[in-house]
Amino acid sequence: MKGCGALLPALLLAATAATGIIGVGMWRNAQPDARPAVTVSTMQAAPTQVHAPTATATPTAPPTPTATATPTPTPPYTPAQPVALLTGIRHEWQTWNNCGPATLAMNLSFYGSALTQADIGAVLRPYPDDKNVSPYELVNFAQRQGLRAVELVNGNDDLLRTLVSNGVPVLLETWHEPEPNEGLGHYRLLVGYDDRLQQWTLYDSYDAAGLISAETYAGIRMEYAQLAAWWKVFNRAFVLIYPAEQESTVAAILADFGVTPERMWTDAEVRARAELAIDANDAFAWFNLGGSLIAQGRSAEAAAAFDQARALGLPWRMLWYQFGPFAAYLAEGRIDDVLTLTDEVIGMTDSIEEIYTWRAQALLAAGDVAGAQEAVQRALTLAPTFPPALELSNQLGGAPSG
Repeated sequence: MKGCGALLPALLLAATAATGIIGVGMWRNAQPDARPAVTVSTMQAAPTQVHAPTATATPTAPPTPTATATPTPTPPYTPAQPVALLTGIRHEWQTWNNCGPATLAMNLSFYGSALTQADIGAVLRPYPDDKNVSPYELVNFAQRQGLRAVELVNGNDDLLRTLVSNGVPVLLETWHEPEPNEGLGHYRLLVGYDDRLQQWTLYDSYDAAGLISAETYAGIRMEYAQLAAWWKVFNRAFVLIYPAEQESTVAAILADFGVTPERMWTDAEVRARAELAIDANDAFAWFNLGGSLIAQGRSAEAAAAFDQARALGLPWRMLWYQFGPFAAYLAEGRIDDVLTLTDEVIGMTDSIEEIYTWRAQALLAAGDVAGAQEAVQRALTLAPTFPPALELSNQLGGAPSG
């Protein structure tokens, strides 16, 4: 799944925003001359006919002149339809731990790319057991292919419907729980929906693997309520990838739905607080509140929110993908908490470069320079071009390994 093997995602490095994938020798734009046929199918309800009532004509005074009402401007995009489906996407079943590259390959195929998950994985996951590919890595890769790409949070169902109705698939960062207490992160590509059935259509690199051939694959159906629960775990994070000619359309949709980099974190905070007003024991709402606060630089409040989420109980793989608590605790000088949590994750898997980078920062803050150097070198072994690890390695005066 998220790097996802037979199973496995990440939210954001709140305190160390990574910029770009560096030193990659195989970037290429593999778009053929002709784009495959892509259709958005919609079904409208039959318009209701309105008949004026019959009345006897009687003399009336001339009407009083009134000001002409200003017409409501039409948005520069198609409003969401009752049902829509995007076609022309090449499906791929993921290999071990490769749902990020596989889902990105499917997304790029919509725009004519011939890149496969193997091509993308060679760049984003050079270490085969890497458990996590973060959304910003997908964004950076897509941008290197000449496409527009952005990572956002606090999405909503109406926004998803409108994007799909305008020919924009949405790459979602979601939870997946094949068995109780076995949840993990997983990317899915949303390509359609049906309001009558209350179902989304998603291209999934893992679910139903082996049961349907890639050539005849038409997506899986998921109930609105189920996706809502699994998307919430990642603060409704998503990635949009689209060509330059759709820039104005996408920008208008995002602005109208209030999901923009300028306001998404404040709105996500409001949303989390509203959910907590309904259920104060909602661990995911507390976690999302913490993530929204640390993104605004409010580390003390964020740390308190993360404490509450952890006290209520989180899935045991939660910190494989989302690193907000490390940023908040480190900002608040809670070095021991960062070391304890990173120890716990490393005890389950030692294949997440972000964990070693956060651990290195905590060790450095504690004055353990040798320990920090060892941790950062492990991060660079897993991901030689990981920007925060490279920056920290340079700070420590060590030559990057790998």
